[in-house]
Amino acid sequence: MEGSYMQSFFQWISTNEQIIYVLILIIFLGFIVISRVPAVLHTPLMSHANAISGVVIIGAIIVMGRADANNYIALVLGLLAVILGTVNVVGGFVVTDRMLEMFKKKK
Repeated sequence: MEGSYMQSFFQWISTNEQIIYVLILIIFLGFIVISRVPAVLHTPLMSHANAISGVVIIGAIIVMGRADANNYIALVLGLLAVILGTVNVVGGFVVTDRMLEMFKKKK
């Protein structure tokens, strides 16, 4: 019984190998982007929220691309995730831009 679980797990990994590679690359890219942001500009919470929203956007696009055309629930939820994740990321950059304006020297 236990061997069949392992065999089905390895079968799932080999079936979704490309998606797993993309997920790993996205995790590394998100970590690199977050580590390059100066602490003065972002709180760690905002940096992580933007990274998580970026991963949500990519994941939602993957789910929508793999969903059946008749699976309206997956398509609507994926679209909603893309929209809300994009709003969150754009809002984070707007806040960052306003914070940068505070640090500019006045003439």
